[in-house]
Amino acid sequence: MSAERFATMATTKLYIVYYSMYGHVAKMAEEIKKGASTVDGVEASLFQVPETLPPEVLHKMGAPAKNAEHPIIPIAQLTEADGFLFGFPTRYGMMCAQFKTFMDATGGLWRTQALAGKPAGLFVSTGTQGGGQETSALTAITQLAHHGMIFVPTGYTGGSGMFNLAEPKGGSAYGSGTFAGDGTRQPSKLELEQAFHQGKYVASVAKKLKHG
Repeated sequence: MSAERFATMATTKLYIVYYSMYGHVAKMAEEIKKGASTVDGVEASLFQVPETLPPEVLHKMGAPAKNAEHPIIPIAQLTEADGFLFGFPTRYGMMCAQFKTFMDATGGLWRTQALAGKPAGLFVSTGTQGGGQETSALTAITQLAHHGMIFVPTGYTGGSGMFNLAEPKGGSAYGSGTFAGDGTRQPSKLELEQAFHQGKYVASVAKKLKHG
């Protein structure tokens, strides 16, 4: 076996796949990648899911342009990853329609159980404290279950920051999160720290599952 082929087989590929309308989830995704990249032997990549709203509607909603450096992931490419982190804003306590549409399009992979056994974590953004930081993850687990994927919650491994009551913060035992408020609030230092930890944690789990 060539050294190049061995290196490719040894690398754990972690795909961070997200949808972000106003940039909050994108910022969390970037921090998650930083955390995942600290794990030796892990290659973390950022991808977006397709937009379902027409440009004129996005313009009226004041949505900024998407990050051109994060490509749209083809459904078939999901099979190349060893693990995932899926991120999305919420709509009434569940994943947004854009991400649900993407998951609905994975029927071919479901039929062959091509993603079975792959670990996946979740991260979210909500407008308010009661907007679905936990329910969005809970309801998204159904998508993972039907694919036979392994849900990886962060639990309370994130340290003392998870118990901080001095400031509003997103996230839960299910995964990291942020509050968007009216759209002007950006992820806080504490929320980004939790996102960094989640990336590192899920990357470590994915590496262990791949190499035993």
